[in-house]
Amino acid sequence: MIRPRVIPVLLLQGQGLVKTIKFKDPTYLGDPINIVRIFNDKEVDELVFLDITATVENRSPAFETLAKITSECFMPLGYGGGVHIIDDIKKLLNIGIEKVVLNTSAVENPALVREAADYAGSQAVVISMDVRKNFLGKYELCVRSGTKNTGLDPVKQAIEMEKQGAGELLINSIDRDGTMQGYDIELIRSVSDAVSIPVVACGGAGKLQDLGDAIRMGGASAAGAGSIFVFQGPLRGVLISYPSPADLKRILP
Repeated sequence: MIRPRVIPVLLLQGQGLVKTIKFKDPTYLGDPINIVRIFNDKEVDELVFLDITATVENRSPAFETLAKITSECFMPLGYGGGVHIIDDIKKLLNIGIEKVVLNTSAVENPALVREAADYAGSQAVVISMDVRKNFLGKYELCVRSGTKNTGLDPVKQAIEMEKQGAGELLINSIDRDGTMQGYDIELIRSVSDAVSIPVVACGGAGKLQDLGDAIRMGGASAAGAGSIFVFQGPLRGVLISYPSPADLKRILP
């Protein structure tokens, strides 16, 4: 039986990689090419790169930079950020991106999800959903790097995205992002129970056990994380890491 995937989710800002806390205060990590090479050596399952400023700046993906990254990346690579039209998706696939991640465009132009699935197949279309609790404690979907609340219920949106042809969902808790205090299991479970496509949990992993909890308790198909793979110690020194095969066997169902 194939074990659940464990996926580093890395944030692009300009030419470098950063890590945020609750989608704010980015800490510079380093050059993406160097970090990809380290993850190559560690034989990670997949990588996801999210450009956190492309949509806010109303620009297209940095295709030239991404082409350099894909040329060095030996594992499946997903990319999101600034993907607005089908031509963006075609260019990304042509340079070696295996999964295209749609976030804001999936809300503002849901027809793009179906168009992408028809063109590339559902397996290549991932919907990223950034979710926070509002002042009433209700989950709410946000877009444009978490700067705009939509009022949409994430479970209803997840169901609709599956209908539109999405092959996978990446559920990211803004409230847990970078806190290393554990996933929002309630959020992950509510989405995973509502759809039949794979759900990737993201936001909050601080220890290896959290990765297993996202799958066992949250019903996720895969565990995505950032801080746990790029920081070490209470001072959050930058150190790229990934669980050993023995650790993965121990923590995952």
